Amino acid sequence: MADLFSLKNRIVLLTGASRGLGRDMAFCLAEAGALVLCAGRTVKELEATARAIKRRKGRAEVVPIDITDEDGARAQVRAIIRKHRRIDVLVNNAGISRFVGLEEGSEDDLDALFDLNVKAPFRLIRAALPHLKKSGSGRVVNLASLSGKRVLGLNAGYQMSKHAVVALTHAVRRIGWEHGIRATALCPGFVDTDLVAHVTDVPHDQMIDPADLAKLVATVVALPNTAAIAELLVNCRYEHML
Repeated sequence: MADLFSLKNRIVLLTGASRGLGRDMAFCLAEAGALVLCAGRTVKELEATARAIKRRKGRAEVVPIDITDEDGARAQVRAIIRKHRRIDVLVNNAGISRFVGLEEGSEDDLDALFDLNVKAPFRLIRAALPHLKKSGSGRVVNLASLSGKRVLGLNAGYQMSKHAVVALTHAVRRIGWEHGIRATALCPGFVDTDLVAHVTDVPHDQMIDPADLAKLVATVVALPNTAAIAELLVNCRYEHML
């Protein structure tokens, strides 16, 4: 894309690249010149994403990984380093949305929210951090949410998990700053993907287009160290609490 900064020769590890926002991110990052390592458990869907990128003359590989397994995550990062020698960008996009309110919802669902939305990116960041430091311009993008900046609905469990993602992002900025690592918490409102297929509060044609959000991610990771964006809040409707 002519309007994007170049990501030529940069190696991006992207979770949840098989569908929805992750798929659009993979396309956009590859179009900007990156080698996109499409990570996740749904190998067939990831392979479809990689094939589509290659048809567009981009570069992509599939990285089978269970990000809820600490040993597996570390092993895959080691495998990436053996093959490519480095990781320049980590995009923690994978996540789930389950309803856990203060008056309803299960402990199992709350555990699942924190395991995938918080602990999984924490694990990958830990595994990738030494290599991001070596890059001198490492980038981390964590998919948070406007639910990580304010409490509007009643889904306390989801809101808590996304507030934690924002805190995790600032922890990465703090520890990585002197090594050139810049981290961004991406905080969108409703994004028109299957994750919000049940939502009726906002018409789907008025939600954020995932392709537009993907362009923002590609731009953020291409910015120089002197133009870091800590939090990127993206609205599709007026937010009176922000």
